[in-house]
Amino acid sequence: MRALKRTARFRQSRLALGIALAISPPIPEAEGRDFFNPALLELDNPAMKGADLSAFERGAQAPGIYHVDIIIDEQLVDTRDIAFYVVKDDAGEPQLAPCLSVALLQSYGVKTAQFPGLSVAGDCANFAAIPQASATFLFNTQKLRLSIPQAALSPAARGYVSPELWDEGINAAMLNYMLSGASSWGRGDGGNSNGQYANLRPGINVGPWRLRNYTTWNRDSRGQDSWDTVYTYVQRNIIPLKAQLTLGDSSAPADVFDSMPFRGGQLASDDNMLPESMKGYAPVVRGIARTHAQVVIRQNGYTIYERYVAPGAFEINDMYSTGGSGDLDVTIKEADGSEQNFTVPYASLPVLQREGRLKYAVTGGQYRSYDGRVDKTPFGQMTGIFGLPGGFTLYGGVQESAKYRAVAVGGGKNLGDVGAISTDITEAWSHPEGQATQSGQSWRVRYSKNIVETGTHFAIAGYRYATRGYYGMQEVLDSWGDSSALNAQRRNRMELTLSQSLGARMGSLMMSTVREDYWQGGGPASSIGASYSNSWEGVSGGISWTWSKNGGGAGVNSGPTQEAEQLISVTVSIPLQRFLSNSWASYALNAGRGGATQTLGLNGMALDGSALNWSVQQGYGSDGVGYTGSANVDYRGTYAQASGGYSYDRRSERLNYGLAGGILAHADGVTLSQPLGETNVLVKAPGAAGVGVNNQNGVKTDFRGYTVTSNVSPYRKNDIGLNAATLADDVELDLTNKTVVPTRGAVVRASYSASVGLRALLTLEQTNRQPVPFGALVSAPGGEGRSAIVDEGGQVYLSGLAAQGQLNVVWGNAGGQRCQVRYALDSAAVVNGISLANYSCR
Repeated sequence: MRALKRTARFRQSRLALGIALAISPPIPEAEGRDFFNPALLELDNPAMKGADLSAFERGAQAPGIYHVDIIIDEQLVDTRDIAFYVVKDDAGEPQLAPCLSVALLQSYGVKTAQFPGLSVAGDCANFAAIPQASATFLFNTQKLRLSIPQAALSPAARGYVSPELWDEGINAAMLNYMLSGASSWGRGDGGNSNGQYANLRPGINVGPWRLRNYTTWNRDSRGQDSWDTVYTYVQRNIIPLKAQLTLGDSSAPADVFDSMPFRGGQLASDDNMLPESMKGYAPVVRGIARTHAQVVIRQNGYTIYERYVAPGAFEINDMYSTGGSGDLDVTIKEADGSEQNFTVPYASLPVLQREGRLKYAVTGGQYRSYDGRVDKTPFGQMTGIFGLPGGFTLYGGVQESAKYRAVAVGGGKNLGDVGAISTDITEAWSHPEGQATQSGQSWRVRYSKNIVETGTHFAIAGYRYATRGYYGMQEVLDSWGDSSALNAQRRNRMELTLSQSLGARMGSLMMSTVREDYWQGGGPASSIGASYSNSWEGVSGGISWTWSKNGGGAGVNSGPTQEAEQLISVTVSIPLQRFLSNSWASYALNAGRGGATQTLGLNGMALDGSALNWSVQQGYGSDGVGYTGSANVDYRGTYAQASGGYSYDRRSERLNYGLAGGILAHADGVTLSQPLGETNVLVKAPGAAGVGVNNQNGVKTDFRGYTVTSNVSPYRKNDIGLNAATLADDVELDLTNKTVVPTRGAVVRASYSASVGLRALLTLEQTNRQPVPFGALVSAPGGEGRSAIVDEGGQVYLSGLAAQGQLNVVWGNAGGQRCQVRYALDSAAVVNGISLANYSCR
């Protein structure tokens, strides 16, 4: 009956609205804006007499704090809470203006020093001090568009995130752990065995400092325990230098010299601190535009860059590295329709740097041997790589210790269609144990090339030659404690990695080869590998072949010359979606000199968020191997990751198990999670238990509403989203997405405001049986739940309510413009998790 009365009133309202529009006088052209007669609200709600809706007629919204995307020149630069206040425009109309600090504008690239008028009393900058600048708040999409002249902006590379937005994270203590074990039962004459293994990676974050440790534990079948410390170090960001400072155990970079473990200190460039558009190598494109022109850059027929430039000389230095080669075709489209065209050669190697970019590392400390038997000789090392104009890169370095000294110098060149090449020479003077002082040289050439027409890519082709008196620093230092360290002195080394695309439906082919020979004699050591892969409508497969031969050289290759060993592997995977969702059937063949084994298997994923991975396999091998089989499961849960498996063959049965996870102690308590990464985000949503995190298998908030996610990139904007579909019926979130910009190794907090309680749609009436006025604000006295606004029919939606309680209703400052509602929600009157009820406001 109430619904029929409401429908009747609605029809009367529409009739009254039509009559009002028909009899109202014409509006002069000067009155062009929309107008809503508030008297029409009184037809259904007499209490709304005299309502002032003028601000809403002009498109204005209520002032306050809004969570908005900030956009400058069509680029999203930030997402944050911004306070908005009401101002009058030139026509006297009210509108919302953002409160932006001078520091925030500076972080967006605004040249604030050129506009002293920005700084006024209070925290809000005088945005009008920038000529021709404007701010537009798109309320419906919650976007704040800032229009700022290019002359007022500092040039910033694409993907640039201001260091002022980088978050060093919270103080925290953490522990990454991995426990595993296996038990084996022999068949026939075979014996039983069991063993356990653990690795522990504790860490502490205090401000920008990161303390990390890696310790392992092993117990064998005899019950013997052994502990080993892999590394311990302290690290922090040096943001002005775009570098990392490491104190403790680490390894020197391998850009110029061979990498070497050390215990000491190192200051080294961190390329991740650069925007994506500045990482890797790409040439600088220079030109001259006659008018306001569009620059379009294509590579291999694909458009990879577009930009508008002002008249005059320009340079483009923020192209993303494509990682391959192929000339850049540059087109300048002038405003008058004419075009200029020219070509910039482009090819790349890992050592190549952009013009003006310096990559460096300074290392000092003691050589750290894996077994600790050698002399802990102090050493120092410096390396540098610098990008020059014209596609050239110059690099070099020095190494120094009491027993070794080396100097290296080299250069690289982008040759465009010909490819990219680098060459260097290292001169070394060394004093191995038991020998006179040695000296020698090492020559190295590396090459990379893409042949677009044929789909061929030489990832790296390298050749190295060393004279008889040349040794690396690690070889020499190892010789002081290990008499066999110099038995494998390399003479030549050649390596090649090649990939070949065979077309969209024909798959791809890859090949790699390595060949080494030694000064001590014996035949060379060689290996060749080749593989082919393809997929078609979900069916994937591949074949791999390897060939290797030990030439009988000294050292690591000592022993008699072996026959060539060949292995071949064939794999096929077929989806079974029609029969069993998220599952695949597989077949594998592995054959070599020792026989062949064939295996059939089923594997798939299950549970919410694909948290469970499972596989079952059955195989048979020739040459006495017989039947084999296995079954394995891996579960990624809220608090840890667990795995288990069983396998058997002709000789034994085995049971393996594992547990891995992370423990994070922070100011809000202790949170258990899946294994932690290098950089992590603490999700804080108190009261919202069991909420999934987007793109994280099995990750959900714990019983308190906390969890940890680790799929984040340092110095980049990372969106951390909670899956609203996994929210309980009594939980709502103000926002389900937060953006964080962590530094390397940080633990940053992403806080979400959760409203926990019942949800209700209440119809409120005054004592005179009229609906509570439109626009009235309803809230709980203690702040529980959320405040909400009453609609024109006296209805209000509230969340986070207790089962019973009291509500305050206010629609004005006068004593007669407020009332209270005592409610008790009936669990029987619930539709889709929302309680429906009618109450009188007294």
